[in-house]
Amino acid sequence: MSKGVNKVFLLGHVGKQPEIRSTQGGTTVASFSLATTDRQKDQSGSWVDKTEWHNLVAFNRTAEIVRDYVTKGAKLHIEGKIQTRSWEDQASGQKKYRTEIMVFELSMLGGPSDQHRDKTASRREATASRSSRPEPDYVYVDQGITDDDIPF
Repeated sequence: MSKGVNKVFLLGHVGKQPEIRSTQGGTTVASFSLATTDRQKDQSGSWVDKTEWHNLVAFNRTAEIVRDYVTKGAKLHIEGKIQTRSWEDQASGQKKYRTEIMVFELSMLGGPSDQHRDKTASRREATASRSSRPEPDYVYVDQGITDDDIPF
């Protein structure tokens, strides 16, 4: 069975101040929204901006970076994966779903928030490393396939 690919790249602006919390185990969690905008022509031929809102979640060191540096309106480049959580609503008893982007890496891009600090240092500090990425549930094994093995 081959593995699938679940990789997301987003470039957009933070919609509201991130919410930061800690789990009972001490893991820092940041939840925030990111708006991406796409420009399309409508039926009359006029250009119209279409905004899509994404729910983002970051953990551990990445969440700490969000806490310390990310504010409403900040322009970010995000790398992560899509995940959908489900739970039973205690009030209605109905099953609820929420699709989120689990953030592995983020980079802060230029904007007003960079005017008051060293741009190079803030970008370097605000780029989360892959070390905060959760361990994958698969292991890559090199099977020794070369270009000679590919039939085209």
